[in-house]
Amino acid sequence: MSARFSSALKNAKAYTHKDAWVLEPQPSTFAPNSKWSNKDMDPVPPNERTWSTFNYIAYWVSDATNVAVWELASSMLAIGLSWRQALPAIAVGHIIISFVMVLNGTIGARLHVGFPVLNRSSFGFWFSYFSVISRVVLSMFWFGIQTYTGSECVYQMLKAIWPSLAHLKNDLSDGAHITTAGMMCYFLYWLIQFPLMLVSPQKIRWLFVIKAFVVPPAWLAMLIWAFVKVPSSEGLFQQHSTLSGSAMSYAWLSALNSALGIYSTLAVNIPDFTRYAKNERAQYVQLMIIPVAFTLVGFIGISVTSAGIALYGDVLWDPLQLIDRWDNRAAAFFASFTFVLATLGTNISANSLSAANDMTVLFPRYINIRRGQALCAILGGWALCPWEILASAQGFLSFMNGYTVFLGPFAGIMVADYWIVHKGKVDVPAMYRPHGRYRYTYGFNWRAVAAILVSVPPNLPGLISSINPNIKVHGATKIYNFAWLFGFTSASVVYTILSTAFPAKETYIPEAITSDDAHAAEEASKSEGSSHLEKRSVEEEVKSVA
Repeated sequence: MSARFSSALKNAKAYTHKDAWVLEPQPSTFAPNSKWSNKDMDPVPPNERTWSTFNYIAYWVSDATNVAVWELASSMLAIGLSWRQALPAIAVGHIIISFVMVLNGTIGARLHVGFPVLNRSSFGFWFSYFSVISRVVLSMFWFGIQTYTGSECVYQMLKAIWPSLAHLKNDLSDGAHITTAGMMCYFLYWLIQFPLMLVSPQKIRWLFVIKAFVVPPAWLAMLIWAFVKVPSSEGLFQQHSTLSGSAMSYAWLSALNSALGIYSTLAVNIPDFTRYAKNERAQYVQLMIIPVAFTLVGFIGISVTSAGIALYGDVLWDPLQLIDRWDNRAAAFFASFTFVLATLGTNISANSLSAANDMTVLFPRYINIRRGQALCAILGGWALCPWEILASAQGFLSFMNGYTVFLGPFAGIMVADYWIVHKGKVDVPAMYRPHGRYRYTYGFNWRAVAAILVSVPPNLPGLISSINPNIKVHGATKIYNFAWLFGFTSASVVYTILSTAFPAKETYIPEAITSDDAHAAEEASKSEGSSHLEKRSVEEEVKSVA
């Protein structure tokens, strides 16, 4: 027994040395050594390109049915817009974002590489780390917030079964900003979520399929409930805007920017998912499914919130607050369950997988996608203490919401570089080499730096004012109402002009060099060498016989 214990202790001690965590390098890598790449960073091999058109439909139906989209739509009523003004803002915003999603998604589907590697071709090898680190922090932050939202769904489920949970004694201090019941539900939700984060990107697509079949019917049932309880002639269609003139125009632009911003992160790192596409056509369906799915969910959110105003006298834009008012415990349980499933799918797809992909680039020798997701679960789920952020850091929350001032320019530079400047002719193997053609000037593409310096600062006064309303910046806040559109447009235009006027000639090549091309050339070289050796051995055998 003691021998077995000492052996186990010895094995455990081995993991205290960093060398024990080094990932096994893959022979197919394009990087000079394992310091710069690992299997999850390398281009996706043909046998792992498994996502079909159906999977992308399921993915976006899954992502559309989440609490944040519901709250986005219904909160537009709270700022004074009518449903007739809110719905077009949602539809137009998602039509725009779907085009950007397909433009950047096609790059991933053609080249089969993720956003952190792909970004090197436009930002430069070292400057790309700025966008990658930004994405890691942002993803972990939203992972914690979404996990807390999921825990509130678990609370509603348990309360529907055991109503006494609402009266559970709180043994935590008021300064903890979370109750005993809340902490228990948070831990339960985290435990449910964690095993799913260890599933590979190729297989996690089935979670999105399950969610796409379970959640939308339940939410449609809530829509029917809303119209049965409060007919549209008495509720939704009776509501009118409380704003007029320029105030209404800027409120509508702000709503449009919110619709663009809610998935502006994914518009940047969508190659992390389209790299697994069977072919580039498989992801074209995003052009249709994104506007339709998100506008429908927006309509459901607005309709149910409108019914809540008539029934309870409050603007309950948070659906969990609405469920909390229901007397039917069975309905409350199943509705909360769908929100648990909705939050699970969104948190994994939009946050933990994104953070994990970015972490693989920061420490490729030690972190792959599975380890990255585990780190995101621990750091984002516990170290950031999301209940503290939600309770006492509204300024920080406003800053993270305003992060679209950076994401718009990131997306604009990526689109301009691949489609306009280089016309799709890029060198994939060079993206893995720190001293390759995408090194630019000491690892920085100054054209991308200039584009960001032009597109980000005009939005900063509005961002500062949103963090601290006591700081008055007057008219400077108006451009912040359409921060994403301004950032995307100005960055892409400036980057294109500078790249045309001062071209980085070393990055221009006559034809694209993809991972498939490189592997085909390698195989051909091996085949040629094999034929040459065969020919020599035959000649030698003839000589020996003679």
